[in-house]
Amino acid sequence: MAKSKKKYYVVWAGRKPGVYDTWEACREQVFGHPGAKYKSFPTRQAAEAAYRSGPPPAETSNRARPTGRANSSPVIQKQAIAVDASSRGNPGIMEYRGVDLASGQEVFRVGPFDDGTNNIGEFLAIVHALALLEKQGKQDWVIYTDSHTALAWVRNRRVKTTLERTPRNEKLFELINRAIHWLQTHDYHNRILKWDTDRWGEIPADFGRK
Repeated sequence: MAKSKKKYYVVWAGRKPGVYDTWEACREQVFGHPGAKYKSFPTRQAAEAAYRSGPPPAETSNRARPTGRANSSPVIQKQAIAVDASSRGNPGIMEYRGVDLASGQEVFRVGPFDDGTNNIGEFLAIVHALALLEKQGKQDWVIYTDSHTALAWVRNRRVKTTLERTPRNEKLFELINRAIHWLQTHDYHNRILKWDTDRWGEIPADFGRK
């Protein structure tokens, strides 16, 4: 994943309205706050001007562009799991995790695995979150990912990878097969949405290893 450009965040309605330098600081003000209104800007000058002017009438909150099972552009959901993966090399040492979007707490972390890829980790993280939410009866929760490839694999219920299967990553391929089997035998209801990195900053499950 390419490193995103610096953003500045305006909070018009939140716990403490103002201009914030990071998504993490903005997130603390808006997540779980009823009627939160906020947006990102490329420069501090633009953000401060927008804060003084107030929220634009046609766009009062950040919205995600949906992918997969979603058909509309919802406001960021507080009842959600954000997922991400990290691979040190391609292939390399890979792990993945899920984070509760409202609390910021890690809800699962799996790995590391030898000879894995980031796309495979992103795919496994989504399926892991789907299975977890089904087990917990949270069908109204959302899953956020920043991977177009993983979204396509989940939607098509197949993994199109060129990664060679070796004794070192045999366990990883077993997990891939289990994940595919789960998708083919379950009719999940959770929406899987694309995280808008350009507007919101890095996904909260990011490993911070760029």
